[in-house]
Amino acid sequence: MTVYFIGAGPGAADLITLRGARTLAACQVCLYAGSLVPEEMLAECPDGARLVDTARLTLDEITAELVTAHEAGHDVARLHSGDPSVYSAVAEQMRRLDAAGVPYEIVPGVPAFAAAAASLKRELTVPTVGQTVILTRVAHQATAMPEGEDLATLGRSGALLVLHLAARHVDRVVEELTPHYGADCPAAVVAYASRENELVLRGTLGDIAAQVADSGVLRTAVILVGRTLTASEFSDSYLYSAGRDRTEG
Repeated sequence: MTVYFIGAGPGAADLITLRGARTLAACQVCLYAGSLVPEEMLAECPDGARLVDTARLTLDEITAELVTAHEAGHDVARLHSGDPSVYSAVAEQMRRLDAAGVPYEIVPGVPAFAAAAASLKRELTVPTVGQTVILTRVAHQATAMPEGEDLATLGRSGALLVLHLAARHVDRVVEELTPHYGADCPAAVVAYASRENELVLRGTLGDIAAQVADSGVLRTAVILVGRTLTASEFSDSYLYSAGRDRTEG
């Protein structure tokens, strides 16, 4: 049988993809991160499905659940918040399933940064202003960042930065990025994107840390820093330009 790593989306139960919901409805076992995946989403599971909250399980325990379900002849839904391609800890699970000879597939989901951009009503790539988005985080009581991926190095690019898992360390983010972006650079924090308790903070590197402190946001948030967040004076993209040759393939 097959293990399906399903992106559950940023939080709202109706932001799981159609494919994700259909796959979830066909699996006899579902492993989910209880602290991040909404309970309403579990209603998609078939009656009698085994539901396992992985919030307090180790990697070994999670792997054992996946392998046991496979050996019992059950398809397994492994629900991850956001999209499995970013900060999902899916890579080590797939490595272990490869070693155990258990087949798996990935069903993509809506990533947190996309939900944050939607809440801000912004396109993160704006013509002539910024065409690069860097997804990153800070190292603190977590896996160390590889050499050359520190904020000071990434900040030299001037690209739009999206920082996951960093709300607790916003003061550090501001300190390390201000020399490269300037205190007047637009910044935003979106917590619980797409959920009923969503919180959106808009400001600059000069004031965003104080806003975060006042709001009490500590987790389930992304920090965005870059000029495209407030860009209004920019050239239209070539895609829909009247000067574009539409006879091209």
